[in-house]
Amino acid sequence: QVRLVESGGGSVQSGGSLRLSCKTSGYVHSTYCMYWFRQAPGKERERVALIEGDDITTYADPVKGRFTISKDNAKNTLYLEMSSLKPEDTAMYYCAAEYGASCVAPGYWGQGTQVTVSS
Repeated sequence: QVRLVESGGGSVQSGGSLRLSCKTSGYVHSTYCMYWFRQAPGKERERVALIEGDDITTYADPVKGRFTISKDNAKNTLYLEMSSLKPEDTAMYYCAAEYGASCVAPGYWGQGTQVTVSS
């Protein structure tokens, strides 16, 4: 059974940094597409970053140059390093996983971790 558990959220001031972690179990990292999504109150869920099985990464335009997605296969953990945080980054952040190489739509989700950035 695939299980994803996020941690590392919190409250920071604008310009600050946070590192989110997503501990995974039940599968092998290298065979999955791994994602970070976020959803702010009253807004649509937004894909923030993607790391494919061969470690190719893609980012949403609003976070390019500020966020970095990575994974440690030995620790079964996905990370999202966030720097130069802005109030508009405030949201619930979710990690997600999709088995295979198509990287179209994740089928597994964590419960989320809240990030709040104050100005």
